[in-house]
Amino acid sequence: MPQLSVIIITKNAAAHMLECLNSVAFADEIIIFDGGSQDNTVDICHQFTDKIFIDTDWQGFGIQKNRALAQVNYEWVLSIDADEQAPPELQQEIQWAIQQSDYAAFEIPRLSHYCGCWIRYSGWQPDYVLRLFKKDSAQFTEDLVHEKVTIFAGKIGQLKTSLLHYSFDSLEDVLNKVDRYSTAGAIMRHQKGQRGSLKKAIFHGLWAFFRTYVLKLGFLDGREGFMLAISNAEGVYYRYLKLLYLSQGSRE
Repeated sequence: MPQLSVIIITKNAAAHMLECLNSVAFADEIIIFDGGSQDNTVDICHQFTDKIFIDTDWQGFGIQKNRALAQVNYEWVLSIDADEQAPPELQQEIQWAIQQSDYAAFEIPRLSHYCGCWIRYSGWQPDYVLRLFKKDSAQFTEDLVHEKVTIFAGKIGQLKTSLLHYSFDSLEDVLNKVDRYSTAGAIMRHQKGQRGSLKKAIFHGLWAFFRTYVLKLGFLDGREGFMLAISNAEGVYYRYLKLLYLSQGSRE
C-alpha cells in the first residue's frame, strides 16, 4: 500500500496546531519546517513527530515548502497549513486516493472560516487547492505568498470532502494578515518590474470589493461577507500603495 508523508510549515502557529496534527495523525510520517516559533508550536509538534526542522532563513512560503518537500521519504505527499484540518471523511478519501495509480495529484475543496463564520460565497467556495501529490511529480512555485503546486506530468483528480481552513480568527488577525500579505504581494510585483500608483490602488481596491461582494455573491454571506469584501479591498489597496513606494525607492 502506498505510504503518505505530510508536510507543514509553521511559525507561531500554536492556536490551531494541535487540531491540525490530530487530523493528519493517520499519515506514515509528519514533517515540520518551523521558521523560528516563539510560542509552543514546536512543543506541540514533538507530540506527533520527531521530524522537526528549524529554518529561520525565511525566503517565502514557496521556498520554505520546497525545503520541507526535500525531506519527504514516501511516495505521496499531503501539504497542509497549520490553520487547516482534515476531517475524518477527508482522511478516508485521502487514503483511498493514494491507491489510485492513474493519478499524479488531487485537488481538495477548502471551506474557510472568517471571524467566527464559515464563508459559503465571496469567491471562497468552492475553493479547490492542489495539496495531495506524488513527491517526484511536483514542486512548489517559489513565490513569497500564494505559492502553488506545479505538476510535471500526470492526471489531476478532485476529492469531494472539504479541507477546513481557519483562516481568520479575529479582526486583529485580519489586519495583521492584510499588512503582511500586502507587503509580500508588493515585493513580488516589484521584482517582476511592475509599478504602483494611487490610481491603481483605488481602482483595484474598489474592483476587489465589487468582485467579492457582488460578482462572487459575498452579500449572501451576511455581515461577514461584507467584512471580507472590505478586507479584500484593503489588502489590494495597500498592496498597490506599497508597490508605489517600492517603485519610488528604486529610482532614488
